Amino acid sequence: MISPSQTDNLASLAHLDLEKEIVALKREMNAVILAHYYQESEIQDLADFVGDSLQLSQQAAATQADVIVFAGVLFMAETAKILNPTKLVLLPDLKAGCSLADGCPAELFKTFCARYPDHLVISYINCSAEVKALSDIICTSSNAEKIIRQIPISKPILFAPDQHLGRYLIKKTGRELRLWPGSCMVHELFSEKSLVQLRQRHPQALVLAHPECTEAILRHADYIGSTTGILNYATHSPATEFIVATESGILHQMKKTCPDKIFISAPGEGGCSCSECPHMKLNTMEKLYLCMRDRKPEITVEEGLRQRALQPIIRMLEMS
Repeated sequence: MISPSQTDNLASLAHLDLEKEIVALKREMNAVILAHYYQESEIQDLADFVGDSLQLSQQAAATQADVIVFAGVLFMAETAKILNPTKLVLLPDLKAGCSLADGCPAELFKTFCARYPDHLVISYINCSAEVKALSDIICTSSNAEKIIRQIPISKPILFAPDQHLGRYLIKKTGRELRLWPGSCMVHELFSEKSLVQLRQRHPQALVLAHPECTEAILRHADYIGSTTGILNYATHSPATEFIVATESGILHQMKKTCPDKIFISAPGEGGCSCSECPHMKLNTMEKLYLCMRDRKPEITVEEGLRQRALQPIIRMLEMS
């Protein structure tokens, strides 16, 4: 919910050229703007770097800017702060959360891990700083398979929080994984029946899917990969029509990169267009401007927690 004061604040921006103002603030603050592929197209076009979780983690680690403005969700901005403790890290809307992170509370996860003390804990980056601190290694959808293949067969693995990505990794690597039962609210809404019907209407289209999708969707995919993987596959494929089973924000970059190709969002039940993440879309140009102007909301991570969460992220960057 937006408060009356916030509504007045946003209304007062109507006369501003927000793009021009944000660029001026960025120069004045020596800031870098990082945007996930799932952000609004206007924010993607304004960002210094657009990417998926691994790319943005690497950019956050490498930036020379004094201020990191993260147009994404809370766990991403936390990761940037963990990697850059001396920099000011801003998130346009603190309510921009993640169903995967929210569905894996640290206290419950700690209890879950305690049941399997001999297991190595690998956590998908879509989790809170507290869950990262309870993990041995962090991974992303683009490097999870590579990381798991580096773990000795004799070492059992606990994987969290995405059960669908976990099951996909079990199939890809042949490893047994103990799974936390979490899922992404967007990727779980894609409908197999509606996808089959759509494919009948577009028989030449290839299906590109994110591994956070359910097995029912993945079995129809011609390619399964991260958002960057999906973009790269479409760019280099000779095919000209694609059905895309991930958050619809990626279509903006796909259309920019391949203007002569056709991209269709995979449908939900009954053919609904429900592939937008409500958390990602909480960030707007107005909120981006305000957070830079006011230098808040600021992301902070207590130093002891930051140190514990940093180690499994460093292991990920080293192994990937």
